[in-house]
Amino acid sequence: MIYLITGGVRSGKSRYAQTLALSHSPSPVYVATARIWDEDFAERVQRHKDDRSAAWINYEEERYISRLPLEGQTVLIDCVTLWLTNLFEDSSHRLEPALETIKAEIDAIHQKAGTYIIVTNEIGMGIHGQTVTARKFADLQGWTNQYIARLADTVILMIAGIPVIIKDEAGKR
Repeated sequence: MIYLITGGVRSGKSRYAQTLALSHSPSPVYVATARIWDEDFAERVQRHKDDRSAAWINYEEERYISRLPLEGQTVLIDCVTLWLTNLFEDSSHRLEPALETIKAEIDAIHQKAGTYIIVTNEIGMGIHGQTVTARKFADLQGWTNQYIARLADTVILMIAGIPVIIKDEAGKR
């Protein structure tokens, strides 16, 4: 089962996803995808860590999430945007290699038994990028979100802390 939780910055995505994961398992897995780019970002990551109780099993993986021992568990992947940033940077801002890698990873995860709660951002709903690189990344994010949404059983858009169900093939909760 795949849940995709999407929305803008500070829309409540991570908090909602954590609550959902804990409703499925007393000891869910948290996969953090972030690289620490600067001091401000390190503080943001620490706030996310502080939000989680000792019940969580934690992994940090920037690229190959499918290689982690996730089979049969409730897994929260937070987040696709940072994961894509790593792949995009590592591919020297080339779209195709980054998109191929993320799709292969999502496909591999989709083949594993378990409940996967994937957090992403709707960056295309915000400002238009001023640089070619920013516009390419927004395209990459949009295509990736569409790909995951097609595979997902449930897609939830977070708006101001309120979950709006966009797709629910998993059945009504």
